[in-house]
Amino acid sequence: MTKFWNSSAFRLSLICGAMVVVSVMLISVALYLRTVGVLERNADEKILLISDRLATVANTENLTEVTRKIALALSDGVDSDTEIYFLGDPNGRKIAGNVNSVASLYPLEKIIDQHVIRDGHPSQGRLLIRRTHAGNYLVVGRDMSDLNDINTLIWKAIGVGGLLAIALSVGGMIFFRAQIEKKIWAIRHAAHEIEIGDLRSRIQVSEDGDEFSRLSQDLNRMLDRIEHLMDGVRHVSNNVAHNIRTPLGRVRAHLDEALRGDSNKQQLRAAGESALQELDGLISLLGKLMQVAEAESEIRRQHFQTISMHEVLTDLIELYDAVAEEMEIGLQMQIDGAPTIFGDKELISCAIANLLDNAIKYAGKNATIHFHLIQKQQKVTLLVKDNGPGIAADEREKVLQRFYRLDHKQPGHGMGLSIVNAIVKLHGGCLSLEDAKPGLILRLDFPRNNT
Repeated sequence: MTKFWNSSAFRLSLICGAMVVVSVMLISVALYLRTVGVLERNADEKILLISDRLATVANTENLTEVTRKIALALSDGVDSDTEIYFLGDPNGRKIAGNVNSVASLYPLEKIIDQHVIRDGHPSQGRLLIRRTHAGNYLVVGRDMSDLNDINTLIWKAIGVGGLLAIALSVGGMIFFRAQIEKKIWAIRHAAHEIEIGDLRSRIQVSEDGDEFSRLSQDLNRMLDRIEHLMDGVRHVSNNVAHNIRTPLGRVRAHLDEALRGDSNKQQLRAAGESALQELDGLISLLGKLMQVAEAESEIRRQHFQTISMHEVLTDLIELYDAVAEEMEIGLQMQIDGAPTIFGDKELISCAIANLLDNAIKYAGKNATIHFHLIQKQQKVTLLVKDNGPGIAADEREKVLQRFYRLDHKQPGHGMGLSIVNAIVKLHGGCLSLEDAKPGLILRLDFPRNNT
C-alpha cells in the first residue's frame, strides 16, 4: 500500500475517482430533493387547500353538507385511490369518510404521517387534523404508498448508481495509473540507456499529441543538444591534446638537442627562444579556448548593455587601418541608421576583430574589405564582404568548428570563426557564410535593441 501511495499516478487517480463518486452523490441528492421533495410539498399543499375548504363549509353550514362533499370527492374518480377523509363527532366516532378511525387525533393543525385503515386496508397516510367550531374532527389526508414506492425506487437507483460509479472510478484509477506508468516508463527506460552509456537513446514519442508527447519531444531535443555538446567536447579534447602535444614535443626536442653534446651559448639561446615561441603559441591557444568557453556560458550576460555598433565598428577599422594599408588592402565602411544591440561591448569588439584578422589574412594583397551595417525593424545585420578567394560551399560549415583550418600554411589554430560564432550565439544572433562571387560574405544578424 505504501508503494501505491508513494506513486503520483495512484494519488492522482484516487483524487479523480473520489471526485467522480462525490459528484454522483451530489447529483443523486439533488435528484432526490427535486423529485420526492417536490411531490411531498405538492401533496401537503393539496391537503391544506382541501382541508381549508371543508373546514369553511363545516363552520358555516351543517355537517350534512360536509358529508355530501366528502362522499362526492370519494366518488368523482379524481385521486379517489389515494384520498383520505374522516369526519368524526367530538368523541372521535366516525360520521363520514373512508377510514374507520384515526389512531391519534393530535396534534391539530399540523401535517403528520400516521398509519390508518383505509377502505379496510392498511395505509400509510399523511394527515391534517382539525376541529370545527362545533367540536367535530375533520381529517384530510393522502395515501403516501405511491410516493414511498417512488422514494424506495430512487434510493435503489442511487445505491446502484453509487456502486457503479465506485466500480467505474476504481477501473478508471487502474487504467489511468497504467497509462501514466506506461508513458513514464518510456522516459525512465531512455534515461537508463543513457546512464549506461548509450547517448543515442531517445524517448519514444507517441502520436497522441498530449502533454507527455510534448514533454518527450522537449527531452529528446535536450538529449540531442547534450549529445552534440558531448561530441564537441570529445572533438575539442582530441584537438586540444593534438595541438598541445605537437608544440610540447617540439619544445622537448629542441631542448634535448641543445643539452646534448657541447652546445655553445648561442645554440642554447636559440633553443630557448624557440621554446618560448612554442609556449607563447600554447598560451595563445589556451586563451582562445577560454574565450570560446566564456562566450558559450551565460555569465557574460550579466554585463550586457546597449551597444552602438557604429562606434564599435568605427573604432576597430581605425585600429586596423595601418595593418590593412601595409598589406595594400582597402577597408570600406557603410552604416545605415544608428544600429544598436543589447550585449557585451568587449565580446562584440573581439568578434569583429577576429573577422578583420581573418579577412586581412586570407583575402590577400590588393583586396577590398567592405563592412555594411544595416538596421532593420527587429534586426541589426553586419555584412563583411571581401573579394578574395572565398570558401567553397562544402567547407563553410566546417570553418565554424574549433581547430578546423583551410590553409595549414597560414599561422593560427583555426579558432577565429568558432570564437565569432560563439559570441554571436551568446547575443541571440546568427552567423552565416555566403558566396560573394568572387570572395566571401560573412553575415552577422543580431536582435535589435528596442529600449
